[in-house]
Amino acid sequence: MQITAPWVENRQLVDKVSETTNPNYGCRPEDRPIRLRIKYGLINLDKPPGPSSHEVVAWIKRIMKLSHAGHGGTLETPVGVIPK
Repeated sequence: MQITAPWVENRQLVDKVSETTNPNYGCRPEDRPIRLRIKYGLINLDKPPGPSSHEVVAWIKRIMKLSHAGHGGTLETPVGVIPK
């Protein structure tokens, strides 16, 4: 019995159900208006050494005129790790 390598085998994508999103229940992320992107979005931030995580969140809130913002986890450099 000969086994064909997975990268050599031709495969076909099967679409069992083709549906569209009901606009009453949301939309694709790229179609969201800017106010919803800001309200539900994330900021990927490389925090410089010096300011605390709390300070950086306060800056973001002030700059973007937000009433709510926070961070997930620490934004500090781990002890013993020297940033490049």
